[in-house]
Amino acid sequence: MAKITFLEAIAQAQHEEMARDDSVFLMGEDVSGNVYGSSGGLLEEFGPQRVLDTPICESGFTGVAIGAAMVGMRPIVDYTIASFMYLATDQLVSMAAKSSYMYGGQTHIPAVFRAAMFYNGGIAAQHSDRNYSMFMNVPGLKIVVPSSPYDAKGLLKSAIRDDDPVLIFEDGNLWGQRGEVPGEEYLLPFGQANVLKVGSDVTIVAIAARVGESVKAAERLAKEGITAEVIDPRTLVPLDTHTILESVAKTGRLLVVDQGHRTCGAAGEIAAVVAEQGFWDLQAPIKRLTAPDMQIPFSTALEQGFYPDAGMIATAARELVKE
Repeated sequence: MAKITFLEAIAQAQHEEMARDDSVFLMGEDVSGNVYGSSGGLLEEFGPQRVLDTPICESGFTGVAIGAAMVGMRPIVDYTIASFMYLATDQLVSMAAKSSYMYGGQTHIPAVFRAAMFYNGGIAAQHSDRNYSMFMNVPGLKIVVPSSPYDAKGLLKSAIRDDDPVLIFEDGNLWGQRGEVPGEEYLLPFGQANVLKVGSDVTIVAIAARVGESVKAAERLAKEGITAEVIDPRTLVPLDTHTILESVAKTGRLLVVDQGHRTCGAAGEIAAVVAEQGFWDLQAPIKRLTAPDMQIPFSTALEQGFYPDAGMIATAARELVKE
């Protein structure tokens, strides 16, 4: 298997799916210019009819994508930055998520909406959102949060072939991460978590870039004789509750790690599932380790320590094991 970056995996997935299916096309702001490297060569190979630069109007081009999906096309929408999705929220919530239900299943919205999460880089509050949790509250949307090049490619290909609207949140901090990706075609199913570390003392469920930090924390804990089981949900909707509950039944302890805000976040939903369905397996209270409920500072010095890192995760897990 070749070692490629997260962003190269995204590019491969888009290229392969566009070559496989003429109904797949890419649209967004400056996608033909390949600013970030995920659409290199697509314009030259597939032409301007399938690689569409749009005006800076997220609500407008999101509506175009939804309409195209309703008549049989499979658009991939690139928002560049996740914070820009707010401008298209009405289209995503009122049209993409609801149309299949409103039309009694006579139509589907096979559209993919990609958004990169840039944070921990001094880009200020208005560009640092990790807003997948708010869309988890909208029935009809599937939410994908890959944490590796392998997952990014396999999940994106599955999303493009899915008949429902899929929101993919790419952690910008992982874009340059390298990982092994098979040369042959593969798909990753939604709702199937990945267990990266097997352990018996504490379960750590982590999201996006916090997965790698959790693996580092587990390696530190192993030197102390504490074995942590690290789980990456891969998709938040649908959520693989079975794997999480099975792990908690073994370890008796749960730590949920998320770079998003605490209140009404993905970590809270995962914790609630375990509290409801796995309460009698718990030997200690559930812990959440998240970003605080405050605006992200512009100052890089102030932003340091804002998000859970391996040290914080190891400390929280250690405290859980002692309880």
